[in-house]
Amino acid sequence: MPLEPMRVSGDWRATGTAAGTTDPIAACSRAPGTGPLYAANEGNQGDRLSAETAGPQRAGDYPRSCAPGVADGAGAAQGPEPLRLMAVHAHPDDESSKGAATMARYVREGAEVLVCTLTGGERGDVLNPAMDRPEVRANLPRLRQEEMARAREILGVDQRFLGFIDSGLPEGDPKPPLPEGCFALTSLAEAAQPLVREVREFRPHVMLAYDESGGYPHPDHVMSHKVAVEAFEAAADPDRYAGAGEPWQPLKLYYFASFHRGKFTALHEEMLRRGLESPYGKMFEQRAANDDPRPQLEITTRVPCRDFFGIRDEALLAHATQIDPESFWFACPLDVQRAAWPTEDYHLARSLVDTELPEDDLFDGVRERVCL
Repeated sequence: MPLEPMRVSGDWRATGTAAGTTDPIAACSRAPGTGPLYAANEGNQGDRLSAETAGPQRAGDYPRSCAPGVADGAGAAQGPEPLRLMAVHAHPDDESSKGAATMARYVREGAEVLVCTLTGGERGDVLNPAMDRPEVRANLPRLRQEEMARAREILGVDQRFLGFIDSGLPEGDPKPPLPEGCFALTSLAEAAQPLVREVREFRPHVMLAYDESGGYPHPDHVMSHKVAVEAFEAAADPDRYAGAGEPWQPLKLYYFASFHRGKFTALHEEMLRRGLESPYGKMFEQRAANDDPRPQLEITTRVPCRDFFGIRDEALLAHATQIDPESFWFACPLDVQRAAWPTEDYHLARSLVDTELPEDDLFDGVRERVCL
């Protein structure tokens, strides 16, 4: 069912912009004739951008969705700056399974995108049988960093590890205690400080994060949510996290809504319509039998990015220790996905700009108000 249009006030958060903050809001109109490149793409052009072409592009290669440059204090004209998007993730590979096609699209439209990976995934398992070898397990931390380097090159994003230690996924009944020194046991202030520093340095207009549940109950995902919200709220306050850079206020915070029943139902029905065997029927049965308690986020924003699903999958496969090419991730053909669910989906959790829901652009309300 389509969402009814709804206006969202620009003060949709608990606290306002702190005094002394670098304020990105200015009365700048969008330059004519600079609509997003995605609208002009045909024939899945995005998927033809392989790892060799996915790196950072020259500033002149793309039309920028922004106003002309403004003069600085000395009267010299400053050129337009790109929109900036930050995605906060718990482990390497998370960036390629949640919001990857969105990031690939925005990068190729000229936006700057930074992925902040809070842990190194050191306690992850080897989930690809072809990689489950003693030498792989012995060198898993180094291999996961190498995999992340390949994935970020494919996506075309910048990426930084923030240095925390993977907590692992405790299993059993009762579950064992989390290991000492892990990310999930770090105090919120200590865990948030590196991200606050990244926010103040990178100065994102939009941030992406997990919801309160973490997307699934991994302790690092839940902690990542807390850290992202803390950074969004605190980075603008000059009295908090002193020494972590000049204050900066992001304008919007979204939660990923990547894996929801509406999407899987649409994919399931499209596969059946085409006479294909669907992998989703069994998943529905298992969730019904287990009385799945996970809440479904309201989807406020659907970003069209079907032309970039191939790049998403290429980045996902770069995480070879974590992703089996024969796994559930690739059970649904790309042409089915593009036809049945051509978007990646989000929930708008905070906004300091006016926007109308539903949205189809993470920068709705930002393009019109940020002087770029």
